[in-house]
Amino acid sequence: MRVSIILWLVSLISFSGQGQNLTISAKAIDQETKEPLPFASVGIRGKPIGTITNLLGEFDFHFANEYRNEVFVISMLGYQNFEAPVWTLLDTKELEITLTKSTTVLKTVIISDSLLGGDILRIALMRIEQNYPDRPFMMDGFYRDVKKIGDTYVSLLEAAIQIYDENYREPRNKSKLRERVSLREVRRSIGYTYKFTTYFDQDNLLEVLLLNNDVRYRLLPDEDVFFNNLVREADSYYNGHEVFVVSHNKEFDLQIFIDKKTFGIIHVAYENKIPEDLGRKSGLIRKFESIKRVVDFRFFEGKLFLNYLTIDYKVNWYDPGTNKLRFETELKQQLLINQVFSKPEERIGITRKMRSYGLQYQDLPYNKKFWEEYNVIKDSPLDKKIIADLELEGPLEQQFEKN
Repeated sequence: MRVSIILWLVSLISFSGQGQNLTISAKAIDQETKEPLPFASVGIRGKPIGTITNLLGEFDFHFANEYRNEVFVISMLGYQNFEAPVWTLLDTKELEITLTKSTTVLKTVIISDSLLGGDILRIALMRIEQNYPDRPFMMDGFYRDVKKIGDTYVSLLEAAIQIYDENYREPRNKSKLRERVSLREVRRSIGYTYKFTTYFDQDNLLEVLLLNNDVRYRLLPDEDVFFNNLVREADSYYNGHEVFVVSHNKEFDLQIFIDKKTFGIIHVAYENKIPEDLGRKSGLIRKFESIKRVVDFRFFEGKLFLNYLTIDYKVNWYDPGTNKLRFETELKQQLLINQVFSKPEERIGITRKMRSYGLQYQDLPYNKKFWEEYNVIKDSPLDKKIIADLELEGPLEQQFEKN
């Protein structure tokens, strides 16, 4: 009888432990310079979950107890992977993880073939349907947008979302969203009621962000002159693979990282600083100032899935009479994919699909417990300033309770 009771207790403890979430909190830095490594990919080898480091290289990575005997991995372009058994990192406080720059191909361009920059990108574009999902898939993600007027942050929105897509086939209409998106949880600030938010688009900004996926929507130019102007830079290194690097720096700046083995595009960085007149709004003249866009992918089960997508968009507003600058607006958007389902059991139907109008108008009650366990981009001092600006209207906890 005593043996039976002991066995029952052991099984109960084991079962309850399996349902618990574990967390690794650390900071990723360069081994030589000790500088933080922002936007490094954090995850578990061969598993569909992950997060990324913030601007200070910090992260809190939450995952199920069942992964405690797996291998923890941090990957970043130009660096060798950091790998260690999960269980060895669990009880370490103030953990700093150092990544070593790859010495394989960083310093010199090693060209053992005759491929030019344009040749490499053409091959990569032709292989999109081969290297990216070719069947339905689902992704869990964390979305954040921040609006800024001058030096003050006026609104913050954070959402836990699900994204469903059929495949990466080229869409006929590049301006029509192919993915279906549903909300799991939304957290927003009362800042969205500020009069200044009218100076920003009121559309569903998450849908706009997804349409900026250069690979999914084939946004790169297709003219011969573009491919002819691409430069092949020094090869790089990512996740144990050598990587081609091609760039363009004419009308806009563009850098694309392409896996040498598969010719899969793993990272795109785009920047445009050419001013453009956007017309009038609210009695003022709008002028486009700049846009920065980064699209990053990670391998899972032999395919490349979206890892994160960021945009920083700036517009200046001028007085129509004097043409003097009145103020600057800036929209920052971030989307982190923290889990991939390569064989989803369901799809996002019409009833679950997110509404096309702004996220701030379709939020759910604030779920504090959910956010404590969900993989997000960890707050940095910049994020704390955002919170401080927004709390001029009162503590966020109270604001969320009112929504």
